[in-house]
Amino acid sequence: MTQTQLKSDAAPAPAGDQSHRPHYTPADLEENHLDDSPRGTVVLLAVGVAVGILSGLFGIGGGTVIVPALVWLGLTQRHAAATSMLAIVPTSISGVCSYAVNGNVDWIAATLVFCGMLVGGQIGSWLLARLPEKVLRWAFVVFLVFVIVNQVMSNPSRDAQIEMHAATVAGLVVFGVIAGILAGLLGIGGGAICVPALTILFGASDLIARGTSLLAMFPNAITTTIANVRRRMVHVKAALIIGVTAAVITPLGTWVAGAVSPEANKVLFALYLAALLVRSLWVAVRKK
Repeated sequence: MTQTQLKSDAAPAPAGDQSHRPHYTPADLEENHLDDSPRGTVVLLAVGVAVGILSGLFGIGGGTVIVPALVWLGLTQRHAAATSMLAIVPTSISGVCSYAVNGNVDWIAATLVFCGMLVGGQIGSWLLARLPEKVLRWAFVVFLVFVIVNQVMSNPSRDAQIEMHAATVAGLVVFGVIAGILAGLLGIGGGAICVPALTILFGASDLIARGTSLLAMFPNAITTTIANVRRRMVHVKAALIIGVTAAVITPLGTWVAGAVSPEANKVLFALYLAALLVRSLWVAVRKK
């Protein structure tokens, strides 16, 4: 999406269609332009490779990588988050297939989480179009701190299963709403919060948590993307380059996840998030 396109998108919506009118500020229009040079395309392909490996390895959609990369290439935090959600769709589908082959998906838990995310994702998308860029940047930083703390507290196992009863069912749905809001607001699939939560709160093994997380997130990514497209916040070309590349690479990350121990995977995930936190904190402080 070019700068010229955004100016057109920001024009008043036709009568009767004011509900989806974008809430852009002048700063959004000045800052939002993606690097369409060959260098930019190479970066998008590299991001796709990285996202594919991380998605398979950690059970995440890759938004925690995609959003900072797109911001670095010139998109605003708002449009980077919206574009990230579209890229997550093919990535998560590929990851689900890879984990399901080995029986590492809890279909009932994923369905319950998705039901909550379906509602939460729409709320997050609505907030995304309205909150200031500064708030979005700091929300991303706070989110990363929360996930790192939860990851350090987790005690992963390869044998644990989610035990279904009334409290678990209600808890999974409520958690899905919260995860959906964060996903729509921050442009993440929700895996970075779903995986630790499914392990710590609901007792899933590390591999089942990853497979279940990927299954829960891709329908939410679709519905949230539809809302974002209607609000004209998605750079489709960038999303497809990243998403298709990641979908091809994801099975490799899934294989690595099964080859390393739960403890090693926990440490790798925490280190990855810590590095991302430093980068995101630097961006939030620099762009006051």
